Amino acid sequence: MSVPKILVIPGSARKDSFNRKLAAHAAEKAGRLGAEPTLLDMNAFNAPLYHGDLEAEQGLPETMRTLRQMIGTHDALIVVSPEYNGHVPPLLVNAFDWVSRPDGEDKDNVFAGKSAAVMAASPGRLGGARMIPRLRAFLTDLGVMCLPGQASVASAFKAFDESGQLTDERAAAQVQTLVKRLIDLHR
Repeated sequence: MSVPKILVIPGSARKDSFNRKLAAHAAEKAGRLGAEPTLLDMNAFNAPLYHGDLEAEQGLPETMRTLRQMIGTHDALIVVSPEYNGHVPPLLVNAFDWVSRPDGEDKDNVFAGKSAAVMAASPGRLGGARMIPRLRAFLTDLGVMCLPGQASVASAFKAFDESGQLTDERAAAQVQTLVKRLIDLHR
C-alpha cells in the first residue's frame, strides 16, 4: 500500500486565520490516517501580482517555482480557503495563476491529474459556502479533480479552542470523511 503525499494549502497567510487552523487540523488528520501531509505557510510564497510583462521579463518568481515543484511532487491537495466577498481570496488566485504558467523547459500543467479536497472556515453562518463552488470551478479549470463533498466551519470564532484545535464536532467529522476519501483515492 502506497503512502499518499498530500499538500495542504491554506488560502490565508494571516497568523490567527481560521483557515490556517483548519488546514493544520486537516494535515494532522491526514497524517493520522496514513498519508504524508505537507502543510504550507503561504507567508513563504510571496509573489508580485501576476502580470504577463513581468513574467516575460523576469520569469517565474523563485517562490512560485518552489510552490510549483511542491505541487508537482505531491499526489493530492487539500485547499482550505476563506471567502472574500463570496469569492476565492486573491492570495490563492495569484499563487495559482503564477504556478499554472510554464517554467522554462517545463511546459506541463502541474495541476493536471491532481485530486483535491476543498474546505473553508468563516466567522459567518455559511462557513464559506458561497466561495466553495467558485474554488471548485477554479481548480477544475486548472485540471484538478475535486472530490465531491466539502468541509466547512461556520461561526469559526467559536469552533476552535484557545490552542487552535477544532472543537466543532460536525466540522471535524466532515474533515475526517473528506480526508479519508482523498487518501483512499491514492492508495
